[in-house]
Amino acid sequence: MLARRAKSALFVSACLTAGIWVVYFLTIPFQTTLLPLLGILPRQLEGLDGILFAPLLHAGTGHLLSNSLPLFAFAFLVLLEGVKRFAAVAAICWLASGIGVWLLGGGLTVGISGVVFGLFAYLMVRGFYNRDLLQILIGGVLFLVYGSLLWGILPTAAGISWQAHLFGAAGGVAAALVLRRRGDVPRIRTQKRARP
Repeated sequence: MLARRAKSALFVSACLTAGIWVVYFLTIPFQTTLLPLLGILPRQLEGLDGILFAPLLHAGTGHLLSNSLPLFAFAFLVLLEGVKRFAAVAAICWLASGIGVWLLGGGLTVGISGVVFGLFAYLMVRGFYNRDLLQILIGGVLFLVYGSLLWGILPTAAGISWQAHLFGAAGGVAAALVLRRRGDVPRIRTQKRARP
């Protein structure tokens, strides 16, 4: 069962990562037109559609390369919980990042890094909401390996949308809360007293 799920997760995460690359290569000749047209333009009505399309676009090979490995790894780990769970987590992170950038961003924004930060945050905190020791341990290992990513939620580098990272991560935490396992909250059970 786990092997089948891992195989499926590997396939879907590989397809997702490859799909982003396919879109990138197909759009290279049109980037000067497409990026302003389909990217997020903060606080402008014509930039609203960027909430949906901006994560599919990248401003260069280096930009896409920096997102590809973490996207593949984090998507794989979330997909181990199932495709439906992954779709819900990704959608929440996608929308949270995009809306946050549209409201508070500083300029034209494209790229899937907000979703990557969201998946990372989800994996970091889900174990605490689910009260799952294995998930907490996985989150700890991820923090040791990828913890430096968290600097990306701060305005430390010009040309990088820390707003996309911050709101994507907030979306990941929200997804972990909204999608937490039900029935984990202890219930007080009353026992009937035997009649004398």
